[in-house]
Amino acid sequence: MKIGIIGTGAIGGIITKKLAVTGHEVKVYSSGGQQKLEERARELGVIPSTKDQIIVDVEVLIVSIPTIAIPELSDLIAKVSDKVIVIDTSNYYPFRDGDIEDLKNGKVESVWVSETLDRPVIKAFNNLLAHSLEYGGKPQGAKDRIAMAVSGDDAEAKRIVSALVNDAGFDAVDAGTLANSWRHQPGTPAYCTELAVAELKQALADGEKQEAAHLRDYVIGKFIKFSTPPTHEEVVVLNRSLFPKNPKAH
Repeated sequence: MKIGIIGTGAIGGIITKKLAVTGHEVKVYSSGGQQKLEERARELGVIPSTKDQIIVDVEVLIVSIPTIAIPELSDLIAKVSDKVIVIDTSNYYPFRDGDIEDLKNGKVESVWVSETLDRPVIKAFNNLLAHSLEYGGKPQGAKDRIAMAVSGDDAEAKRIVSALVNDAGFDAVDAGTLANSWRHQPGTPAYCTELAVAELKQALADGEKQEAAHLRDYVIGKFIKFSTPPTHEEVVVLNRSLFPKNPKAH
């Protein structure tokens, strides 16, 4: 497929590499300046693009930037063809993104993204850590393959995005409508806990919306107290430990 990716940081960059090596035609854009973008694109093995061209001649557009930066894309996304599937990978963290009133008041993150961009989006590639995305992928059918949640209101778009998830090395689980995408936001049993399909389905069902923001901030508070950055394993273990029902919590 022809894919444009906005954002080449930890998540966007890994998605770029994963999809490029499986044969997709990928181009990238980021706001850090053209020279830096060209260097990053060479590193990822893809085509650097301009802001105006990233939305041209693509079938899928992946937006992988901090939540606070989403409104800056409104004018650009307004020019995107209705036929293009827009994927939102973002997660809201107040310590990084500041106070976004609607999200503080409980609005579902990707619903807010969709409303801000004034078009439908599919929520995907958000419930795994960067390390998991880069190193946790396995061939289709492999034992204990990690699963990824996909939410949205367009069944065909979700099918296509699920195929991209599979290409990246993960099993896709349909998590329902975009309004239900809170079930794989930070602070939920499905978020960054590295679960297989059946386990992820149960984790999505076990989520409690009113507890998610508190648990999200609790985890960040714990990590801030670490004297050195937490390891990948420490992050996964802590996230799992928050949910006694998690089959991998013990």
